[in-house]
Amino acid sequence: MTGDVVEIEVLSSLAQIAPAQWDACAAPEAADGGRAFDPFTTHRFLSALEESGSVGEGSGWHPRYLVARSGGQVIAAAPLFAKTHSQGEYIFDHNWAHAYERAGGRYYPKHQIAVPFTPATGRRLLTHPGHEAQGQSALVQAAVQLTAEQQFSSLHITFCTEEEAVAAEAMGLMHRITQQYHWKNEGYADFDGFLASLASRKRKSIRKERQRANGFGGEIIESTGEAIQPRHWDAFWQFYQDTGSRKWGSPYLTRAFFDIAHDTMRNDILLVLALRDGRPIAGALNFIGRDRLFGRYWGCLEHHDCLHFELCYYRAMDYAIVHGLATVEAGAQGEHKLARGYLPVATHSAHWIADPGFARAVDQYLAEERSAMAEEIEVLTSYGPFRNTPQEEQE
Repeated sequence: MTGDVVEIEVLSSLAQIAPAQWDACAAPEAADGGRAFDPFTTHRFLSALEESGSVGEGSGWHPRYLVARSGGQVIAAAPLFAKTHSQGEYIFDHNWAHAYERAGGRYYPKHQIAVPFTPATGRRLLTHPGHEAQGQSALVQAAVQLTAEQQFSSLHITFCTEEEAVAAEAMGLMHRITQQYHWKNEGYADFDGFLASLASRKRKSIRKERQRANGFGGEIIESTGEAIQPRHWDAFWQFYQDTGSRKWGSPYLTRAFFDIAHDTMRNDILLVLALRDGRPIAGALNFIGRDRLFGRYWGCLEHHDCLHFELCYYRAMDYAIVHGLATVEAGAQGEHKLARGYLPVATHSAHWIADPGFARAVDQYLAEERSAMAEEIEVLTSYGPFRNTPQEEQE
């Protein structure tokens, strides 16, 4: 790390920086040709969002990518967006917005360092190896200064790592803890090995669910890389539209996103499809990281008992076991995941609010929320399906 002055540039498009320069900060672990820890902050993923029109004009997500340079070298970067709403974030601040506006303030626009529409934990303050402290500090200071200069209400860094949240807290931001459900691969040899770790009743329940799901009258295929065909995206788009219209009112991603992802990211994707008479009737889309699988989207044209659990959860677990992945992140929310081996884990974010009085109120709220969240995670974990002791009854 050098003592050179750090210069910050704000980019309106990732086309303004070479992919290799961005990815040297976003995924330095992939420089040897291996996988990124996760693909979501890579140039190819963020560019797919931008080029497809999923972010940008009319979306409420306006790119303001931060790039930090020192001595002519890019040492850090961050996916910053100006936001005119709180949709597609999954760590929500709607209550903050309503309270602020009831008090006469204007909450939007705000700034968000995040991966749009993606509740997956990962690095958000992207630094070149050897410039971690310097780069993080420069990015946070620049984001806060930009937020203040533009008279935005607030800055939010969501689904960052715990280390980043702690570092941001030391720089004056507020630390928020929420939770979601992850499945941990404890070195299972196969799915039966996982089942053996469960209490007998839970084990029997999952076996019955898988049996019902696989009896839907068709076949389930898993595809990645070249095995994914363009026609598969035509089917998946129908699934995604159905789910998006029910959950969000309108889909976040455009149809073009899936075509671009096919061209630039199909090796990062696991697509699980249920076919009946050769026609896809349901599907689940996952992204593949270096040591984990990220479940992202699901949809169907026909309802079949337990098919959702099979495609989204059990097939993901199967894939993780076979490929030696340590974790499956199954997306946001859903206590129904608990009975299927997905346990609650803490997720982290960091927040800066311009108005001092409102910031104090939020800070007090977050302190109480952190305490409640720790208790909730402990209680929910105790309701998990795993055997309490090695001696607990097995079949």
